Amino acid sequence: MKNMEILAPAGSMETLCAALRSGADAVYIGGKRFSARSSATNFDDSEIITAVRECHKYDSKIYLAVNTIISDEETADFCEYIKFSAQAGVDAYIVQDWGAAALIRKCVPDAVLHASTQMSVHTAAGAEFLKSLGWQRVVPARELDKGVIEKIRLTGIETEIFVHGALCMSVSGQCYMSAMMGSRSANRGCCGQACRLPFSASGNRNFSALSLKDLSLIPRIQELDGVDSLKIEGRMKRPEYVASAVHELRRAVDGQQPDMELLKGIFSRNGFTDGYFTGKRENMFGVREKEDVISAQSLIPEVHETYRHERKVFTVDFHAVVRNNIPFETTAVCNGISVKATGDIPETARNRPTDLETLRKQFSKLGGTVFSTGKVTADIDDGLMVSAGKINALRRELTEKLTEMIISANTPRKTITDYKPVFPEKPAPPEKINIRTFCINTGQAKAAVNNSEYIILAPNLSLSVLFLSELAEYSEKIILSPPRFIADEEKTISGLKTIKEKFGIDRLMCHTPDCIAIGKKLGFKLHGNFTLNIFNSFSAGYMKTLGLEDIILSPEMKLQQIENLHTDIPVGAVVYGKMPLMLTRNCPIKNEIGCKKCSGYITDRTGRNFPVVCTPDYTEILNPDCLYMPESFRNISFAVVMLNGETAEQTRTVISGEKPSGNITRGLYYRGI
Repeated sequence: MKNMEILAPAGSMETLCAALRSGADAVYIGGKRFSARSSATNFDDSEIITAVRECHKYDSKIYLAVNTIISDEETADFCEYIKFSAQAGVDAYIVQDWGAAALIRKCVPDAVLHASTQMSVHTAAGAEFLKSLGWQRVVPARELDKGVIEKIRLTGIETEIFVHGALCMSVSGQCYMSAMMGSRSANRGCCGQACRLPFSASGNRNFSALSLKDLSLIPRIQELDGVDSLKIEGRMKRPEYVASAVHELRRAVDGQQPDMELLKGIFSRNGFTDGYFTGKRENMFGVREKEDVISAQSLIPEVHETYRHERKVFTVDFHAVVRNNIPFETTAVCNGISVKATGDIPETARNRPTDLETLRKQFSKLGGTVFSTGKVTADIDDGLMVSAGKINALRRELTEKLTEMIISANTPRKTITDYKPVFPEKPAPPEKINIRTFCINTGQAKAAVNNSEYIILAPNLSLSVLFLSELAEYSEKIILSPPRFIADEEKTISGLKTIKEKFGIDRLMCHTPDCIAIGKKLGFKLHGNFTLNIFNSFSAGYMKTLGLEDIILSPEMKLQQIENLHTDIPVGAVVYGKMPLMLTRNCPIKNEIGCKKCSGYITDRTGRNFPVVCTPDYTEILNPDCLYMPESFRNISFAVVMLNGETAEQTRTVISGEKPSGNITRGLYYRGI
């Protein structure tokens, strides 16, 4: 097998040490800021410096997660944080936010960027696109099967695959449930894990319809041969969890049988699933039971013992010189690094003189270090003695010097600039705000086309030759929307190409980097959806450099943030609709009661009904309350209407701005996240 990196999570220094001592090749951590696991203990600035040294002492890499969306107000602080961490010696940054990536490149031009799974990359086209932009590694969506992973790997970008740990119900980066329900944004690292609460399609108040089992591909590791990094999820998990996961993953990589019962006992939710990888998505749901907790309590002390001591990583050869009237000198050689230490002049032996065996015994006392003893040689004159204490002192000095030199050799030196964020001049507010309408059926599209600047057609309409022939005269007003999750890349590309050639429709809505990549290849004019999570001026500006004509801003922005945005790319905001809270590959209704009994919604513990909209390849869970924003936005070029089950007549009413019936919400425009 290819030498695949074992990448472990660490939410604290104890967990980091547990990971390294158990055999991790790399560790990813988060700081106190800009990390998508803000509830973990995480590392303050001084601890980051210590963590870097600890990893590099083991010849392991350390990646810093700065994988949240950032606001304009945070950019100056973010830049200083990046410069600090680069100076400390982190090996790479895990990034979600397009603007954050651009700022990192300004601050540290030779920084290594890893695309977080929250960028929602799920096609080879998306991965190849990021590679062309200079990203070194991609962490694809966890919902991919083996075949798609292989296609991404073959693009040549480093590929990092989650192989063990918790699964979110939603595709990462596409979940707004926690934000909308409690102002705790997953994209800001504050997910409240609402998906683990009771939801049901049958009225069962004790059922968890959105809770998936934990992932484990450890028994299938041989099938991942060729990927670059095997990633364990769990920055909020105990050290024992990380230690056992690393240890069993190492066994699997080495061709041994992993102890899955141990891993299940340490932490699971009714066992594990590999449903996405195999394409068999049945039986993926599970919750943590009392038995799971009891099992872990009995195993934790046993696992703790496995990482109490330093792991031996390097072999050191020693050569000592014990000569008359010459200071005792020892040279240590490890990994091509040579260091020397000099002591006192040897004494005349009163009893037993120092011999090679004495030296070997003392140089072998390397407990508490990452070194083990290799060859011990010596030039020794007869009748001389060096005390054990003095030999030990030189041994400690040598190992300390070696440690420092190994850390130094493994610590990257990056170019750090004096860049400070400079915002472009804020453009004048648009004179007119146009309407754009997302339509999911033909009645809506026909009703909206005359009263909208553009109509954005759902995938079933975008790829329908029959329907588009009826709207041929409006081709210049149509934006095609590919699936939000592209399960069949070749089919999607072929369908869009056919529509473009047959009807001359040349505008594409871009949900993720995948859509941008496909759109550019096919020559479409590109429009960015809110699912790109554009939250700051630098992200907005970067979208323009990628060739997008305009973007819909993140619905997690406050009105004030939108008003203060500094960008010359036209921006829009959603003003109406039942917002998608989750994008899932599994249908919670199908899992619980089957499609034949589908009611079209799931109910939470308070009795609220959340609409569930299914497509052949994915499901969207919508907010039960309708977003309605009649207030005037002062810095947008267009307002976006998202239709769900509205009739043609209701469509016209909605576009006119009339207040809808039923429960309404202002979303996060006032309360924020």
